[in-house]
Amino acid sequence: MKYFTILITLLFFSCGKKEDVLLPKSNVTIVKEVQDLSPIYIFFKVEGKDTIPEVNRKSSIISTNWILNIDKRLPLKLVIPEVMKLQEKKRADSAHKNENAENYYSYADSIGKNLAFLPFTKVFYKMEKPKFGVVVYFRKDNTVLVNGILVKKEELQNYLNSLVSDKPNKYMFSFDKDLDYGSYIKSKIFISTLKFPILSLNLTDEEFVF
Repeated sequence: MKYFTILITLLFFSCGKKEDVLLPKSNVTIVKEVQDLSPIYIFFKVEGKDTIPEVNRKSSIISTNWILNIDKRLPLKLVIPEVMKLQEKKRADSAHKNENAENYYSYADSIGKNLAFLPFTKVFYKMEKPKFGVVVYFRKDNTVLVNGILVKKEELQNYLNSLVSDKPNKYMFSFDKDLDYGSYIKSKIFISTLKFPILSLNLTDEEFVF
């Protein structure tokens, strides 16, 4: 965490101004340490009445692990298009590609008091509604809909287990475009706690934002 504090301070003052990234918080750590990394920042900026995501990736190196430090106040409709651009750039650069390099979101573990990381290398985002499958939709008010039916988060695992089908269900995790990034990270961590009988059949690498 001290290492990241130094990086952030150097970046802010090398740009000639002080800027802050308010990171999401959770009470668990998915990944505690990442080596050989490049930090990328998406700041929360206001111009008039408009909220603007300001991306700084000057120190990013394609062959390294990318750490995305994103302000938790930004809505997904502004964050995800920028994340998609970054993903596309890294995936398309075959000359410097490192198959072992991963992409991570950073967040603060409020219990462990450390910086933590959430991998998303294999995620393919789509700014649209899924066309099939069991649609699990995380709304702006932090409630969850499953195929349009309101389900309490604490009951989601049992509800999904109760869905009857003659073949394995395909779960399409989707998010309200107006959901703030901080809530998105909490939802992603929550999803990681869910258990599915046949992972390769039940889950997809796609996430939907609409």
